[in-house]
Amino acid sequence: MINNSNLSHILNLNVNCENPGERLPVPCVDKNLPEVLFITSYPPRECGIATYSNDLISTLKSKFDHSFKINICALESESELHNYIHEVKYILNTDHPDEFQSLANTINDDPNCKILLIQHEFGFFAKAEEEFYQFLKTITKPIVIVFHTVLPGPDETLKIKVQQLAGIAKYVIVMTRNSGRILIHEYEVPKAKIVKIAHGTHLVPHLDKEILKVKYHLSGRKVLSTFGLLNSGKSIETTLEALPEIVKNHPEVLFLIIGKTHPSVIKHEGEDYREKLQKMVETLELQHYVQFINNFLPTQELLEYLQLTDIYLFTSKDPNQAVSGTFSYAISCGCPIISTPIPHAVEVLKKDGGIIFDFGNSKQLAEATVNLLNDVNLRQNISSNGLHRMASTAWENTAIGHAALFEKIGKGEISLRYNIPPLNLDHIKKMTTDFGIIQFSTINHPDLNSGYTLDDNARALIALCQHYELTKAEEDLKYIKIYFNFIKYCQQDDGVFVNYIDKEKNITDQNNSDNLADANGRAIWALGYMTHLATVLPKALVADAELTLQRALNGVHEIHSTRAMAFAIKGLYFNNKKQKIKQNILLIKTLADRLVQMYRHEADENWLWFESYLTYANSILPEALLCAWLATDEPVYKETAKASFDFLLSKIFRNNKIKVISNKTWLHKSDELIPLAIGGEQPIDVAYTILALNKFYKTFGEAGYRRKLNTSFNWFLGSNHLNQIIYNPCTGGCYDGLEENYVNLNQGAESTISYLMARLTVAQFLIKESRKKRQREHYLKSVKRAQIAKTVSAL
Repeated sequence: MINNSNLSHILNLNVNCENPGERLPVPCVDKNLPEVLFITSYPPRECGIATYSNDLISTLKSKFDHSFKINICALESESELHNYIHEVKYILNTDHPDEFQSLANTINDDPNCKILLIQHEFGFFAKAEEEFYQFLKTITKPIVIVFHTVLPGPDETLKIKVQQLAGIAKYVIVMTRNSGRILIHEYEVPKAKIVKIAHGTHLVPHLDKEILKVKYHLSGRKVLSTFGLLNSGKSIETTLEALPEIVKNHPEVLFLIIGKTHPSVIKHEGEDYREKLQKMVETLELQHYVQFINNFLPTQELLEYLQLTDIYLFTSKDPNQAVSGTFSYAISCGCPIISTPIPHAVEVLKKDGGIIFDFGNSKQLAEATVNLLNDVNLRQNISSNGLHRMASTAWENTAIGHAALFEKIGKGEISLRYNIPPLNLDHIKKMTTDFGIIQFSTINHPDLNSGYTLDDNARALIALCQHYELTKAEEDLKYIKIYFNFIKYCQQDDGVFVNYIDKEKNITDQNNSDNLADANGRAIWALGYMTHLATVLPKALVADAELTLQRALNGVHEIHSTRAMAFAIKGLYFNNKKQKIKQNILLIKTLADRLVQMYRHEADENWLWFESYLTYANSILPEALLCAWLATDEPVYKETAKASFDFLLSKIFRNNKIKVISNKTWLHKSDELIPLAIGGEQPIDVAYTILALNKFYKTFGEAGYRRKLNTSFNWFLGSNHLNQIIYNPCTGGCYDGLEENYVNLNQGAESTISYLMARLTVAQFLIKESRKKRQREHYLKSVKRAQIAKTVSAL
């Protein structure tokens, strides 16, 4: 369900996209939430697992901190002692064997602690393996162990150790399919215990490379990079040995070596490895072509370096490295990757996802780098393929995977409640020129060549009017005027609208071949919605919208397209809320009667619908009839609206999730028993369902509509068949579709506006619910006071 306990968060207008690693906290109001204890290394300790845990925990709190509470037990040793922030509840010094039993007793005695999650590397417990094993055996709570390393070809000793750990654990998490296969086939761990949840990656705004290069004084350079805590296992020398050949072909190249030396390496070896690399640079006379950035960079700065990188080089020499966070982060930032064949790379880079070269083979690396630098199209293709392949690994999706596992283990004690993201109009504003909102986007970059449509600008006008009504943000008026002026630009002399305008502002030939009825209906809806805000918007603007609407209504009686009629009814309904107009009522009745007639023609005992199939924008039809009843009091409209809407809901809600009709194959009356197609789900259909559920709940007050509204909005947040986010909280954009096995990462106008309309509808809904709750509480308090006064008076 949706968490609505914090209205200030519901109305929060900004998300920190400049720093994707920073999460906006939501205060947790329930102190008795079930708790999950993470046992892990943790910042300020500098290691990959500490960073991993910090990112995962931050995201879990951002999305689910009203579902469960996370506590942290930080792992340290005598060589790794740190001062921690307040969220660390326990510290386990693995060099002190007696601390294991004491911690186990404390955990067992804590009734709120429901699950233990352990980030595991054998190195953490190398000096206390038996104590750690006894600790696990003593724990009475369900244990989840995350294996960060899974070595193939184990000897008998290692195999037994892993089997013992897996035997105690309720579940074992691995980050790659290959690791899962090794556990099953080589360690004989039961498949049912293994859960694959990918290493998370940060959502980034995909900023312009050249702008970032200017910021970091790298203009004119082709940037190769690698990053991570420096140690000899990274085999940076492989790149240095390849660099002379690369420079010969591309003298503009600069190789960035980002990251300080690993603290553990410094303790044992000092800076020997870095100094060795620096000496190689001098020997090979590469000073102009190599730059060391000897810092543990803040997340924002690191992600910007990766976004400006032209090619990322991953040269690890460990053939058994199960997973690499640095590798994952680079792909998620759009870097084309050249990598050694560690299992993670082989799994991810197949089928044009990147380039693989042999361990330590500088000649192969040089050849691959030169070829990639020569071919900008290949770099773009690899980047795009990598982004789509890694989309499922966003930290938000990794958090959903963990939360779903906690819910499964919690057996009713943990119930997922999604936090609502702050309102964020950044992508809509980015997509909008001074003429209108652009139709399509490549990832989150507007594609001006796709031109503009009336459909999108009408929807954008409604959404920005909703936003202005809710927030009174003055900047909204600028965008409202842009979208309104676009609608006027599309209106022809006879009042009818065209839909397609190219980037040069020319009316395109597509208007002559496509049916424009739906677009005309949407324009009427938008204009009607705008005019009903007469007390909110500037008077001159509303008056202009009224004139535009009246011109459009001259031919509305000739509309017979099902959804176009529904859109028009909604526009007339909103326009009529401002002032009861007899002509509006007559038009509403004309269009509503046609819908009712269609319903009577097609409906039977098992098919309560207007057509012989369910297609797109289905929720608009019953919602329009409900609007018609609210405007006219004609009972048949109400009856038909409710019957058809309840029928539709029975087809698109399954197992507490919404699954709208796929655009790959409509649901036909004759195919009713055939399972619905998987994929082809569009954000606009989910948004229209939310708008309709809000209207039906407000009218009928049935709790089922409220629950389904929550369920529908959660679809955007990850409650769908892929358990992946559809809304991108970093960019403020919404992905274009949910397919069977992937999410379409393009963030076009239709999808992004649809999400915003849904988000604003939920905000309005929750505000009204909160007001009703306060009113009820005020009433109950007044009744109680009256009763007390009556009792006192009687005494």
